[in-house]
Amino acid sequence: MKSKKIFQFGFLLFAASLLVITGCKKENTTTTNGDSSSVQELSQDENNMQKCNDEIDNDINKVMNGNGQEKSTMGIPCNATVDSSTVVNDTITLYITYNGHNCNNKLFRTGQVEIKKKTGTHWYQAGATVTVVYKNLKITRVATGKSITMNGTKIHENVSGGLLFMVGTYINSLVNKEWGALSCTFDDGTAKVWNVARQITYTGSLGAFVMTIDGFGTSGNYQNLVMWGTTRNGKVFYDQIQVSLILKEACDFDPCSGVKVITMPENNSGATLTFGYDSNNQLITNGDCPSKYKVDWYHGSASGTIYLWLR
Repeated sequence: MKSKKIFQFGFLLFAASLLVITGCKKENTTTTNGDSSSVQELSQDENNMQKCNDEIDNDINKVMNGNGQEKSTMGIPCNATVDSSTVVNDTITLYITYNGHNCNNKLFRTGQVEIKKKTGTHWYQAGATVTVVYKNLKITRVATGKSITMNGTKIHENVSGGLLFMVGTYINSLVNKEWGALSCTFDDGTAKVWNVARQITYTGSLGAFVMTIDGFGTSGNYQNLVMWGTTRNGKVFYDQIQVSLILKEACDFDPCSGVKVITMPENNSGATLTFGYDSNNQLITNGDCPSKYKVDWYHGSASGTIYLWLR
């Protein structure tokens, strides 16, 4: 009888400890009855897409730093080859072909990016534009194994003039714009089409760059759009930047602050995404790097708050 009581006590103690452990692992949430899964999926897709976009944009800037010369010591991304041998009429095409990890080994890339520019056009000139074509560019996050494959075309404009390596030494900032459309296929076979309209302002200095991202797209009554299109389920969405996103190289270009508003009118749902939270769901301070972002969501009359991991 005594041994039975000891066993029961031990079982209750074990069960209680499990509740404590699992309770610690849950996200802090406040909610009324409702489903936030579509908003969560879209916000995570958006962040993944932005991360991939930023990565390729930085590679393009590296290549263009050498004014399109593949022999530039700053112009070759990690585990990629750069070729600029193709000239047709008045257009020169640079090819960045990926086959391996990025420089910090957090992403694995395969596929190709083409950069088309007019001969005699110099990227450092204010107002210079290039056409960027994504060709089966597959980017996989090493930590999760999740991938995204992109195809499509964007236009990049050097609004302010100058080159990235000049920032912090010769110029105070560099302003670029990009716009176009990309189709995105996920590793589960689902796909979506996105329009992109981003302005990126680079400040800081070499090795410590800061990116400020704003949206300038418009569609119907929606302004300041950074991305818009269809979700994995074919629903129309709009993503507006309400407060500029701040990304720091010191934090692996994760968003350290900023606010985005996502709207899915067909579902009567959406969310406000606030960036810059730590693993304890507290706003970061003292220059710390973020781990999470806050999602204040609604779906019909239901609403709630959740905190999601950035990666």
